[in-house]
Amino acid sequence: MATDTKIDRKTLTEYLLRLGDTSLILGHRLSEWCGHGPVLEEDIALSNIALDLIGQARLIYDYAGQVEGEGRDEDALAFTRDVTDWRNLLLVEQPNGDFAVTMARQFLIDCLNVELFAALSKSSDAQLAAIAAKSLKEVTYHRRHSGEWVIRLGDGTDESHNRIQQAFDHLWIFVEELFEEDAVDAAIIQAGIGPSVKSLRPAWDTMVDRVFAEAGLTRPTSDFPRSGGHKGEHSEYLGYILAELQFMQRAYPGMTW
Repeated sequence: MATDTKIDRKTLTEYLLRLGDTSLILGHRLSEWCGHGPVLEEDIALSNIALDLIGQARLIYDYAGQVEGEGRDEDALAFTRDVTDWRNLLLVEQPNGDFAVTMARQFLIDCLNVELFAALSKSSDAQLAAIAAKSLKEVTYHRRHSGEWVIRLGDGTDESHNRIQQAFDHLWIFVEELFEEDAVDAAIIQAGIGPSVKSLRPAWDTMVDRVFAEAGLTRPTSDFPRSGGHKGEHSEYLGYILAELQFMQRAYPGMTW
């Protein structure tokens, strides 16, 4: 472990899996746009963002395997865990929908990731801080990209405005989970490894409100927020994702290229 703070391996591994799983599942979702983007430039942009996210997941999984100390590498963590062992946020496993839904989903998580990786780049855990510093450069671009599309769609035609507004209305039930904390977070905060995600909410709100104002969008509300991803309680969509993502390893256990 690259940290000299007092925290047990299980807790740190759990925290790392939350980060890595969210990046990998979102990266997989975006990769589904490859060859289907609305224009060639955007097809390439989405593919590149997907690669960034998968690259982040690889670095985090590699470190998680070292911390766990049970011989699992990045491939084992990605391809051999069952649905209930995954710890990603529910937002990122939601279907792509149309382009507006994809951009709305991306913008919501991008606004969190910029603040989260900025804080993690100052972590007491040197290896996690290094991963976060590299990732911060990527997610900063991701937020600019998705934010510009939210404004473009919201301030565009009646059709584009309605679609992006409906996309946010649909996805807003997953927003509160972005800022939930539990015993794992408490231990991480106490050790100086990661930030309180609740403390990131004001900056997230400011960015979302600024873009919504420029896009002419109304901030949604939700009386029935959904959560549970960090506890392994997922929507039905994650099972379908893993069936595709893990097929080769499940069909041919232990195979290598």
